[in-house]
Amino acid sequence: MSNAYFRVPKAVNEPIYQYEPGSTAREKLQDTLKALRSKQVHVPLYIGSEEIETADKRPMSPPHDHQHILGHYSYGTGEHVKKAIDSALEARKKWSKMAWQDRAAIFLKAADLISGPYRYEMNAGTMLAQSKNCFQSEIDAVCELADFLRFNVEFMTEIYEKQPISAPGTWNRLEYRPLEGFVFAITPFNFTAIAGNLPMSAVLMGNVCVWKPAESQMYSANQVMRIFKEAGLPDGVINMVVADGPEVGDIVFKHPEFSGLHFTGSTAVFKHLWKEIGNNIDIYKQYPRIVGETGGKDFVFAHHTAKPAQVATGLARGAFEFQGQKCSAASRAYIPDNIWPEVKEELVKQVNSFKVGPTEDFGNFVNAVIDKRAFDKIASYIDFVKDSKDAEIIAGGNYDDSKGYFIEPTVVVAKDPKFRTMCEEIFGPVLTIYVYPKDEWKETVKILNDTSEYALTGAIFSQDRYVLSELTDLLEQNAGNFYLNDKPTGAVVGQQPFGGARGSGTNDKAGFYLNLLRWTSVRTLKETFVPPTDYRYPFLG
Repeated sequence: MSNAYFRVPKAVNEPIYQYEPGSTAREKLQDTLKALRSKQVHVPLYIGSEEIETADKRPMSPPHDHQHILGHYSYGTGEHVKKAIDSALEARKKWSKMAWQDRAAIFLKAADLISGPYRYEMNAGTMLAQSKNCFQSEIDAVCELADFLRFNVEFMTEIYEKQPISAPGTWNRLEYRPLEGFVFAITPFNFTAIAGNLPMSAVLMGNVCVWKPAESQMYSANQVMRIFKEAGLPDGVINMVVADGPEVGDIVFKHPEFSGLHFTGSTAVFKHLWKEIGNNIDIYKQYPRIVGETGGKDFVFAHHTAKPAQVATGLARGAFEFQGQKCSAASRAYIPDNIWPEVKEELVKQVNSFKVGPTEDFGNFVNAVIDKRAFDKIASYIDFVKDSKDAEIIAGGNYDDSKGYFIEPTVVVAKDPKFRTMCEEIFGPVLTIYVYPKDEWKETVKILNDTSEYALTGAIFSQDRYVLSELTDLLEQNAGNFYLNDKPTGAVVGQQPFGGARGSGTNDKAGFYLNLLRWTSVRTLKETFVPPTDYRYPFLG
């Protein structure tokens, strides 16, 4: 029985391995890459205690080598989704009653497994199947995922400690109950850490979950699920299924026990799901929680006092790390004409120095985009620019999918601040720059504000503190994560809670206590020690 106040280990950010040449870590990771590449794995559906293989097996290939097969994953049906929901609801009977410290121990152990014995395997899996270089994979599949696990446990205890005051003769308490029913988690391809965090953050608070990973992320999703199970997660608490999206939605969103959606993906899909939930509101036992992080058209705004080399480096890293496939990636930039020549020279020099190729070659800074559909979409934007008289390409502009889905990091300069690639989300290695007259920076800020429906991340560069302060105020609603003299990417759990508003989501801040609160239903308890025995109050005299 629990008869003590337990303190969880203090959460600290997982140290990042640098994989420098000659290091032991680099050698171990390279060996693991070879080992994983040389064998095929099968990813089952995880439903209750079962690992289900279906007849519909679909291949998993490295985006940078799409003819190579890493394995296959089982594709399910609506019947599997129904079974997963039933399994979750059955598991809820015990999981929702489990002591918080036991839930915490499972995910603290998972964090240590990820950052310890499975570090190189987790890293290599994301490098191969999602085409991330070793550093991008390290900060995602290892460090950020371990950080989510450890910090969420700490945030959970902080939430539980928040209690009301009590008047003399009474004792007031708050219970942070899990939601009734089950939570549905939909996760994207681009971050292994997000894939693990969305179902985990809900179940940490005592909920149960049906998890639908992106089909292009099934390899590392399988790794996450196996580690959770090894850490002691009971059967049925998280059920991992992949099936036809509309069929899954038709079952999940018409189930009376549906209690919440935890989503990361496109704005259009999120809006559609919200409408589905609204249309079915009379079915549910409770108002479902809807938490989503969606699209972005993230910006960099430089003032004429900014240092050109700092701006250029912020653009090079912010726009092109992981091929621009980050929700936070810099996609549009506003540069004043007085520093533009120097920014242009330095940016073009840096971009042209990028090596592009497979992740197994640690000298490559840029790798492949995730799949054929993404490749074709991004290439169509580049072709549009080439055919336009209102923009020019000053770096990159080529692409080739014969071996892998490779697109050169491409820098576009547009004459019109409302040029198509300044406005639309591309989700690839394409950066569009508008050069503005340096004395018209306030007018340009207004254009920036009116250009996009999104408000995820943004960055400003200036050496003038008054300007930094004024820009921070002027752009108050333009980004949920706002950066001063830094690139708009790289949020760290516990340091920069992540999420945006407007068309970018509900801004519930993954990696912070605010997100965990969404997966609780609070009950107030008031206990009176000596209840009254007469209805009369003193005023009745």
